[in-house]
Amino acid sequence: MNINATLFLQAIVFAILVWFTMKFVWPPITKALDERALKIADGLAAADKAKSELSSANKRVESELATSRTETAARLADAERRGQVIVEEAKVKATEEGQKIIAAAKVDAEQQSIKAREALREQVAVLAVKGAEQILRKEVNAGIHADLLGRLKTEL
Repeated sequence: MNINATLFLQAIVFAILVWFTMKFVWPPITKALDERALKIADGLAAADKAKSELSSANKRVESELATSRTETAARLADAERRGQVIVEEAKVKATEEGQKIIAAAKVDAEQQSIKAREALREQVAVLAVKGAEQILRKEVNAGIHADLLGRLKTEL
């Protein structure tokens, strides 16, 4: 065999191999490479999208936390004001109740004072009658002299 024929035959076999590779082997490989590149690009896009969503979610969380903190502070302040109002109302009620108790005690003391004066007048009238009886050395009839004793009580 001739070296030129061998070289020519090898060139034809190589050309057939190139044609077969380009026709049957190369398209699935390029398709797989393209699909892989597309998946990688989709993954990167999804990662970027997730990163931006995470960033926006963090911003929303921060704003919600800030809102929650301000609402909590407002509620605490409101509760404190309510507590102060309730304490003030309790003080006012206690003062009113104390004034009522003092007024009732004054009325009761006045009534007891009046009763004591009446009892004292009765005792003074009895003592006056006994004193007059001893001065006159005779018995004074309280039933007969009731009008006189009544006038004596009012004078005292």
